[in-house]
Amino acid sequence: MGEVENVELRTVKHSIPIDILNDLLTRFIICVPESAKQNLIRICFQIELAHWFYLDFYVSNDSRLKACSIYEFAAHVFQHIPNLKSESHKLNEILEEWKEYKLSVPTYGAIILSENLSHVLLVQSYWAKSSWSFPKGKVNEEENPAHCAIREVLEETGFDISSYLNPEDYFESTINDQLVRLYLIKNIPMSTKFCPKTRCEIKSCSWFAISDLPTSKKDSTPKTKIGVNANAFFMVLPFVKRLKHFCNLNGSTNHPRLRHKSASFSENDTVNSRSRTKSIHKSDTDDMRHIKKRTERKPPHHSKRQLFANEDSFDSQFSAPSWLNFKFDKIALMECMP
Repeated sequence: MGEVENVELRTVKHSIPIDILNDLLTRFIICVPESAKQNLIRICFQIELAHWFYLDFYVSNDSRLKACSIYEFAAHVFQHIPNLKSESHKLNEILEEWKEYKLSVPTYGAIILSENLSHVLLVQSYWAKSSWSFPKGKVNEEENPAHCAIREVLEETGFDISSYLNPEDYFESTINDQLVRLYLIKNIPMSTKFCPKTRCEIKSCSWFAISDLPTSKKDSTPKTKIGVNANAFFMVLPFVKRLKHFCNLNGSTNHPRLRHKSASFSENDTVNSRSRTKSIHKSDTDDMRHIKKRTERKPPHHSKRQLFANEDSFDSQFSAPSWLNFKFDKIALMECMP
Protein backbone atom coordinates (compact mmCIF):
# COMPACT_ATOMS: atom_id res chain seq x y z
CA MET A 1 0.00 0.00 0.00
CA GLY A 2 1.53 3.24 -1.15
CA GLU A 3 2.06 6.14 1.19
CA VAL A 4 2.34 9.85 0.77
CA GLU A 5 5.94 10.94 1.24
CA ASN A 6 6.79 12.02 4.75
CA VAL A 7 6.03 15.69 5.28
CA GLU A 8 8.29 17.55 7.65
CA LEU A 9 6.63 20.36 9.54
CA ARG A 10 7.93 21.88 12.76
CA THR A 11 10.51 19.05 12.90
CA VAL A 12 7.76 16.36 13.11
CA LYS A 13 7.43 13.62 10.46
CA HIS A 14 4.22 11.80 9.72
CA SER A 15 2.80 9.70 6.90
CA ILE A 16 -0.72 8.79 5.72
CA PRO A 17 -1.51 5.88 3.36
CA ILE A 18 -2.33 7.27 -0.07
CA ASP A 19 -5.66 5.47 -0.35
CA ILE A 20 -6.84 6.92 2.98
CA LEU A 21 -5.73 10.42 2.00
CA ASN A 22 -7.53 10.12 -1.34
CA ASP A 23 -10.71 9.02 0.44
CA LEU A 24 -10.54 11.97 2.84
CA LEU A 25 -9.88 14.48 0.06
CA THR A 26 -12.80 13.09 -1.94
CA ARG A 27 -15.17 13.32 1.00
CA PHE A 28 -14.29 16.82 2.16
CA ILE A 29 -12.37 18.84 -0.44
CA ILE A 30 -12.63 17.61 -4.03
CA CYS A 31 -16.43 17.90 -4.03
CA VAL A 32 -16.64 21.55 -2.93
CA PRO A 33 -17.43 24.23 -5.56
CA GLU A 34 -14.53 25.51 -7.64
CA SER A 35 -15.05 29.06 -6.38
CA ALA A 36 -14.60 27.85 -2.82
CA LYS A 37 -11.33 26.10 -3.64
CA GLN A 38 -9.78 29.48 -4.38
CA ASN A 39 -10.33 30.63 -0.81
CA LEU A 40 -7.67 29.12 1.46
CA ILE A 41 -9.59 29.92 4.64
CA ARG A 42 -12.55 27.93 3.36
CA ILE A 43 -10.23 25.07 2.44
CA CYS A 44 -8.81 25.08 5.99
CA PHE A 45 -12.28 24.48 7.43
CA GLN A 46 -12.71 21.51 5.09
CA ILE A 47 -9.27 20.22 6.07
CA GLU A 48 -10.34 20.39 9.71
CA LEU A 49 -13.38 18.21 8.97
CA ALA A 50 -11.18 15.72 7.14
CA HIS A 51 -8.72 15.71 10.05
CA TRP A 52 -11.49 14.94 12.55
CA PHE A 53 -12.74 12.11 10.34
CA TYR A 54 -9.22 10.71 10.00
CA LEU A 55 -8.73 10.63 13.80
CA ASP A 56 -12.21 9.34 14.60
CA PHE A 57 -12.66 6.66 11.97
CA TYR A 58 -9.21 5.65 10.75
CA VAL A 59 -6.67 6.14 13.54
CA SER A 60 -8.99 4.82 16.25
CA ASN A 61 -9.66 1.63 14.24
CA ASP A 62 -6.15 0.87 12.94
CA SER A 63 -3.20 0.59 15.33
CA ARG A 64 -0.77 1.03 12.41
CA LEU A 65 -1.92 4.61 11.91
CA LYS A 66 -0.71 7.45 14.07
CA ALA A 67 -2.57 10.53 15.22
CA CYS A 68 -1.27 13.85 13.93
CA SER A 69 -1.83 17.55 14.47
CA ILE A 70 -3.90 19.71 12.16
CA TYR A 71 -0.62 21.22 10.92
CA GLU A 72 0.79 17.85 9.91
CA PHE A 73 -2.47 16.79 8.29
CA ALA A 74 -2.78 20.05 6.36
CA ALA A 75 0.78 19.63 5.11
CA HIS A 76 -0.22 16.33 3.49
CA VAL A 77 -3.25 17.94 1.87
CA PHE A 78 -1.30 20.90 0.52
CA GLN A 79 1.37 18.60 -0.92
CA HIS A 80 -1.16 16.25 -2.49
CA ILE A 81 -3.50 18.72 -4.24
CA PRO A 82 -1.83 20.41 -7.26
CA ASN A 83 -3.46 23.84 -6.92
CA LEU A 84 -2.53 23.96 -3.19
CA LYS A 85 1.04 22.76 -3.57
CA SER A 86 2.20 26.17 -4.78
CA GLU A 87 0.97 27.65 -1.47
CA SER A 88 2.56 25.01 0.78
CA HIS A 89 5.59 27.19 1.55
CA LYS A 90 3.36 29.53 3.58
CA LEU A 91 1.21 26.85 5.19
CA ASN A 92 1.98 27.93 8.75
CA GLU A 93 0.94 31.49 7.96
CA ILE A 94 -2.29 30.29 6.34
CA LEU A 95 -3.21 28.09 9.28
CA GLU A 96 -2.47 30.82 11.81
CA GLU A 97 -4.73 33.19 9.89
CA TRP A 98 -7.43 30.50 9.82
CA LYS A 99 -7.14 29.85 13.56
CA GLU A 100 -7.46 33.56 14.29
CA TYR A 101 -10.49 33.81 12.04
CA LYS A 102 -12.01 30.71 13.60
CA LEU A 103 -12.02 32.36 17.02
CA SER A 104 -14.62 34.84 15.80
CA VAL A 105 -17.22 32.05 15.55
CA PRO A 106 -19.63 32.14 18.56
CA THR A 107 -19.61 29.16 20.93
CA TYR A 108 -22.62 27.78 22.78
CA GLY A 109 -22.93 25.11 25.45
CA ALA A 110 -24.25 24.42 28.93
CA ILE A 111 -23.45 24.58 32.61
CA ILE A 112 -24.95 21.35 33.92
CA LEU A 113 -25.69 21.52 37.65
CA SER A 114 -26.52 18.75 40.12
CA GLU A 115 -29.83 18.47 41.98
CA ASN A 116 -28.67 20.47 45.00
CA LEU A 117 -26.59 22.86 42.86
CA SER A 118 -23.44 21.73 44.65
CA HIS A 119 -21.66 20.20 41.66
CA VAL A 120 -21.11 21.05 38.01
CA LEU A 121 -20.31 18.73 35.10
CA LEU A 122 -17.06 19.38 33.21
CA VAL A 123 -15.53 17.60 30.24
CA GLN A 124 -11.91 16.77 29.44
CA SER A 125 -10.61 16.71 25.90
CA TYR A 126 -8.33 14.04 24.45
CA TRP A 127 -6.11 16.79 23.06
CA ALA A 128 -6.04 19.02 26.15
CA LYS A 129 -5.81 16.42 28.88
CA SER A 130 -4.58 18.87 31.48
CA SER A 131 -7.66 21.09 31.29
CA TRP A 132 -11.40 20.89 31.99
CA SER A 133 -14.21 22.90 30.43
CA PHE A 134 -17.96 23.13 30.06
CA PRO A 135 -19.43 21.09 27.18
CA LYS A 136 -19.78 23.53 24.29
CA GLY A 137 -18.94 24.06 20.63
CA LYS A 138 -19.10 26.40 17.65
CA VAL A 139 -22.40 27.28 16.08
CA ASN A 140 -23.32 26.12 12.58
CA GLU A 141 -24.38 28.53 9.87
CA GLU A 142 -27.99 29.67 10.42
CA GLU A 143 -28.20 27.56 13.61
CA ASN A 144 -30.14 28.76 16.63
CA PRO A 145 -27.87 29.25 19.70
CA ALA A 146 -30.01 27.01 21.92
CA HIS A 147 -30.02 24.28 19.26
CA CYS A 148 -26.24 24.53 19.01
CA ALA A 149 -25.91 24.08 22.78
CA ILE A 150 -28.21 21.05 22.74
CA ARG A 151 -26.30 19.48 19.85
CA GLU A 152 -22.85 20.08 21.30
CA VAL A 153 -23.76 18.85 24.79
CA LEU A 154 -25.31 15.71 23.31
CA GLU A 155 -22.17 15.04 21.25
CA GLU A 156 -19.78 15.62 24.13
CA THR A 157 -21.71 14.04 27.00
CA GLY A 158 -24.43 11.86 25.47
CA PHE A 159 -27.00 13.76 27.54
CA ASP A 160 -30.01 15.50 25.99
CA ILE A 161 -30.62 18.88 27.66
CA SER A 162 -33.47 19.94 25.35
CA SER A 163 -36.21 19.44 27.96
CA TYR A 164 -34.23 21.33 30.63
CA LEU A 165 -33.06 24.35 28.62
CA ASN A 166 -34.58 27.79 29.10
CA PRO A 167 -33.43 30.06 26.22
CA GLU A 168 -33.43 33.08 28.56
CA ASP A 169 -31.39 31.46 31.33
CA TYR A 170 -27.69 31.66 30.56
CA PHE A 171 -24.28 33.15 31.37
CA GLU A 172 -22.41 34.90 28.59
CA SER A 173 -18.88 36.24 28.18
CA THR A 174 -16.64 37.49 25.40
CA ILE A 175 -13.35 35.64 25.81
CA ASN A 176 -10.45 36.68 23.60
CA ASP A 177 -12.96 38.29 21.19
CA GLN A 178 -15.09 35.11 21.02
CA LEU A 179 -18.67 35.07 22.26
CA VAL A 180 -19.31 32.19 24.69
CA ARG A 181 -22.84 31.55 25.94
CA LEU A 182 -23.60 28.77 28.44
CA TYR A 183 -27.20 27.84 29.24
CA LEU A 184 -27.95 26.89 32.84
CA ILE A 185 -29.19 23.30 33.15
CA LYS A 186 -30.31 22.61 36.71
CA ASN A 187 -31.24 19.66 38.92
CA ILE A 188 -29.53 16.85 37.02
CA PRO A 189 -29.00 13.71 39.16
CA MET A 190 -25.33 12.95 39.80
CA SER A 191 -26.16 9.31 39.09
CA THR A 192 -26.77 10.22 35.43
CA LYS A 193 -24.62 8.22 33.02
CA PHE A 194 -22.66 10.36 30.59
CA CYS A 195 -21.18 8.82 27.46
CA PRO A 196 -19.70 11.03 24.68
CA LYS A 197 -21.16 10.32 21.24
CA THR A 198 -17.95 11.16 19.41
CA ARG A 199 -14.67 9.31 19.50
CA CYS A 200 -11.23 10.82 20.14
CA GLU A 201 -12.71 14.15 21.27
CA ILE A 202 -13.92 13.91 24.87
CA LYS A 203 -11.85 11.74 27.18
CA SER A 204 -13.90 12.13 30.35
CA CYS A 205 -17.01 13.70 31.90
CA SER A 206 -16.86 14.35 35.63
CA TRP A 207 -18.71 16.17 38.42
CA PHE A 208 -16.77 18.83 40.33
CA ALA A 209 -17.82 20.49 43.56
CA ILE A 210 -18.46 24.14 42.74
CA SER A 211 -16.80 25.16 46.01
CA ASP A 212 -13.57 23.55 44.74
CA LEU A 213 -13.37 25.62 41.56
CA PRO A 214 -10.90 28.54 41.50
CA THR A 215 -12.03 32.15 41.24
CA SER A 216 -8.64 33.34 39.97
CA LYS A 217 -5.49 31.91 38.41
CA LYS A 218 -3.71 32.16 41.77
CA ASP A 219 -6.47 30.43 43.73
CA SER A 220 -4.96 27.34 45.40
CA THR A 221 -8.33 25.85 46.40
CA PRO A 222 -8.50 23.14 43.70
CA LYS A 223 -4.86 22.15 44.30
CA THR A 224 -5.47 21.83 48.03
CA LYS A 225 -8.83 20.05 47.87
CA ILE A 226 -8.63 17.84 44.77
CA GLY A 227 -4.99 17.96 43.73
CA VAL A 228 -5.62 19.83 40.47
CA ASN A 229 -3.92 23.10 39.56
CA ALA A 230 -6.08 26.18 38.96
CA ASN A 231 -4.65 26.35 35.41
CA ALA A 232 -6.62 23.20 34.57
CA PHE A 233 -9.80 25.28 34.84
CA PHE A 234 -8.73 28.26 32.74
CA MET A 235 -11.66 27.72 30.34
CA VAL A 236 -14.07 27.63 33.30
CA LEU A 237 -12.59 30.55 35.22
CA PRO A 238 -14.51 33.42 33.50
CA PHE A 239 -17.80 31.99 34.82
CA VAL A 240 -16.89 30.73 38.30
CA LYS A 241 -17.75 33.81 40.37
CA ARG A 242 -21.16 34.20 38.76
CA LEU A 243 -21.78 30.47 39.04
CA LYS A 244 -20.98 30.40 42.76
CA HIS A 245 -23.17 33.44 43.37
CA PHE A 246 -26.03 31.92 41.39
CA CYS A 247 -25.88 28.62 43.29
CA ASN A 248 -25.61 30.29 46.69
CA LEU A 249 -28.51 32.61 45.89
CA ASN A 250 -30.70 29.84 44.57
CA GLY A 251 -29.93 27.66 47.55
CA SER A 252 -31.18 30.25 50.02
CA THR A 253 -34.19 31.85 48.26
CA ASN A 254 -36.53 31.52 45.32
CA HIS A 255 -34.97 34.59 43.73
CA PRO A 256 -35.84 34.88 40.01
CA ARG A 257 -32.95 34.11 37.68
CA LEU A 258 -32.18 36.30 34.71
CA ARG A 259 -29.56 36.32 32.00
CA HIS A 260 -26.07 37.26 33.13
CA LYS A 261 -23.52 38.77 30.78
CA SER A 262 -19.94 39.62 31.64
CA ALA A 263 -17.39 42.02 30.27
CA SER A 264 -14.71 40.78 27.90
CA PHE A 265 -12.12 38.37 29.29
CA SER A 266 -8.60 37.79 28.08
CA GLU A 267 -6.11 35.13 29.16
CA ASN A 268 -3.50 37.87 29.24
CA ASP A 269 -5.46 40.23 31.43
CA THR A 270 -7.35 39.91 34.68
CA VAL A 271 -11.07 40.45 34.26
CA ASN A 272 -12.03 43.94 35.30
CA SER A 273 -13.36 43.45 38.81
CA ARG A 274 -15.81 46.31 38.52
CA SER A 275 -17.34 44.87 35.34
CA ARG A 276 -17.47 41.38 36.83
CA THR A 277 -19.20 42.71 39.94
CA LYS A 278 -21.91 44.25 37.78
CA SER A 279 -22.81 40.79 36.48
CA ILE A 280 -23.55 39.55 40.02
CA HIS A 281 -26.92 40.93 41.08
CA LYS A 282 -28.32 41.45 44.55
CA SER A 283 -31.97 42.20 43.81
CA ASP A 284 -34.54 42.16 41.02
CA THR A 285 -34.29 45.95 40.70
CA ASP A 286 -30.51 45.82 40.41
CA ASP A 287 -30.81 43.00 37.84
CA MET A 288 -33.00 45.03 35.51
CA ARG A 289 -30.98 48.23 35.91
CA HIS A 290 -27.63 46.60 35.18
CA ILE A 291 -28.95 44.53 32.28
CA LYS A 292 -30.41 47.68 30.72
CA LYS A 293 -27.14 49.60 31.08
CA ARG A 294 -25.08 46.78 29.56
CA THR A 295 -27.52 46.41 26.68
CA GLU A 296 -27.26 50.13 25.85
CA ARG A 297 -23.47 50.20 25.63
CA LYS A 298 -22.61 46.71 24.42
CA PRO A 299 -22.31 46.22 20.63
CA PRO A 300 -24.62 43.57 19.21
CA HIS A 301 -23.34 40.02 18.69
CA HIS A 302 -24.09 38.01 15.59
CA SER A 303 -26.34 35.11 16.55
CA LYS A 304 -25.39 32.97 13.59
CA ARG A 305 -22.07 31.62 12.48
CA GLN A 306 -20.88 34.17 9.93
CA LEU A 307 -17.78 32.59 8.53
CA PHE A 308 -16.75 34.15 5.26
CA ALA A 309 -16.82 37.37 3.35
CA ASN A 310 -17.53 37.70 -0.35
CA GLU A 311 -15.25 36.24 -3.00
CA ASP A 312 -13.10 39.34 -3.38
CA SER A 313 -12.29 40.53 0.10
CA PHE A 314 -12.59 40.06 3.83
CA ASP A 315 -14.08 42.75 6.02
CA SER A 316 -15.75 43.09 9.40
CA GLN A 317 -19.06 41.59 8.21
CA PHE A 318 -19.04 37.93 7.20
CA SER A 319 -21.65 35.84 5.44
CA ALA A 320 -21.18 32.11 5.04
CA PRO A 321 -21.95 30.52 1.66
CA SER A 322 -24.80 28.02 1.52
CA TRP A 323 -22.52 25.11 0.68
CA LEU A 324 -20.53 25.51 3.90
CA ASN A 325 -23.19 24.62 6.43
CA PHE A 326 -20.89 22.87 8.92
CA LYS A 327 -23.55 20.51 10.20
CA PHE A 328 -20.81 17.92 10.65
CA ASP A 329 -22.43 14.94 12.36
CA LYS A 330 -19.63 12.65 13.49
CA ILE A 331 -22.13 10.10 14.74
CA ALA A 332 -23.84 9.80 11.36
CA LEU A 333 -20.48 9.51 9.62
CA MET A 334 -19.94 6.16 11.32
CA GLU A 335 -22.58 4.78 8.97
CA CYS A 336 -20.41 5.77 6.01
CA MET A 337 -17.54 3.58 7.09
CA PRO A 338 -17.12 0.19 5.39
